[in-house]
Amino acid sequence: MPRIPDLPGIPVPHGTPQEQWLKRYVAGLCGLDHERFPGAQPVSFAAKDLEKLERQDFWVAEKSDGIRVLLFVHTDIKTMDQMVYLIDRHNTYRQLNGLYFPHHEDPRRPLRSSIVDGELVYDVDPFSKQETLRFLAFDCLVVDDQNVMDRTLDKRYGVYHFPFVPLRSGDPHSNASSQRLQAWMYKPFQKMLQDHPHVAMSQPFDFKVKDVKPSYRVEDVFNIDIPRLQHGNDGLIYTCVSTPYAPGTDPNILKWKPPSENSIDFKLALRFPPTPGKPMVPDFQIKPIFELHVWCGDDRGKPRYELYDVMHVEDDEWEKMKTSNEQLDDRIVEVHWDADGEHWRMMRFRSDKPNGNHKSVVDNIIKSIADGIEKDALLARSAAIRNNWKTRQGAPTGPAPAPQKPHALPAKPAPPPPPAAASLPPKPPQLADVPPAEARYGPLAASRWSKVTGPEMVAGMYR
Repeated sequence: MPRIPDLPGIPVPHGTPQEQWLKRYVAGLCGLDHERFPGAQPVSFAAKDLEKLERQDFWVAEKSDGIRVLLFVHTDIKTMDQMVYLIDRHNTYRQLNGLYFPHHEDPRRPLRSSIVDGELVYDVDPFSKQETLRFLAFDCLVVDDQNVMDRTLDKRYGVYHFPFVPLRSGDPHSNASSQRLQAWMYKPFQKMLQDHPHVAMSQPFDFKVKDVKPSYRVEDVFNIDIPRLQHGNDGLIYTCVSTPYAPGTDPNILKWKPPSENSIDFKLALRFPPTPGKPMVPDFQIKPIFELHVWCGDDRGKPRYELYDVMHVEDDEWEKMKTSNEQLDDRIVEVHWDADGEHWRMMRFRSDKPNGNHKSVVDNIIKSIADGIEKDALLARSAAIRNNWKTRQGAPTGPAPAPQKPHALPAKPAPPPPPAAASLPPKPPQLADVPPAEARYGPLAASRWSKVTGPEMVAGMYR
């Protein structure tokens, strides 16, 4: 598995006036009535979504295996001081030094407040094996103090010319006024680095805009884009071109993985057998039961979990776990369903996530595992998707042209100190062929064996 990056920057202390002011300011920029994480979340791709790709225009990109973050640029318009922050899914803020974004009209002035959606990845050079931390931007919420969340993706992303579809007068892809992420933020930033190469030395990471393609060009993503990646890939992301940016779960952003590679994030809880002759003392040397608990939302501000199933761990894997000196209990773990063994298998820990997947999300992922779409099915629908797309554009239909090479995307004086602080998707129908996941041990209660709550003893096993 690719290495998950550590978040750079200096954490803004939780609960401080500075953090409270930043959250209020971000909520105001986004026009939200809450101060939670404002990012949009995808839903798992299902069979019915093939028809959605035919009915609507979607862009597709590889889904990078990294950390989802928002890049928040705050500029005080009175002093023209600019500060840059990362916002993670915990809704915590980290102050970055070494990044500066110039204004698109006058590079002598700073870009005004902006919020960009993206992910941090480690790119590894295939020859030198050197790691480079990169931020891959794929959407934006606010650019230069302008909230663009209610605009369509093509206008948020910027002018993006697809050579495969002839552009017409009035086509949204040809509208020069729709430049945002590309022309207002990325290009001025790259021009600054070209004019002042020494500035790149102070950057905490590279800044790039992710390459996207029309949905019918998914074969190019598989055969050209993904093989050229220097970071891990976690499937595909389809994003509807004609819909606004929607914080929270967005059914117009589709996350595709091969059914066998669909994964779920649970909270891991270990239960140990009693020591022989000492029934009240757990034996921490014996391999425990690895319980997977599913997040059921918050109860009075505290996360509520229920037992979902158990994870299979081989004896030699348990020995390696013991020698790692890592905490195992009370952590978010990513698992996948092993169809051959008919059990859950561990992929990695996800310290970047505050909670496991919500129960309703787990239901949808289970449905994707049982009713998933294989790569061949995606490719088989490409011609119909392309013809429908071209019909909506008013262009002649016909066989798709040969795959083309992807667009090449081009690969910061220290800013002053910061200014003073001033629905869940519907539950899918029950499926007969999904892995059994009945709750076996009843409600959770306090435990003296772990930081995780749970019964003190269940079927002779202890926490």
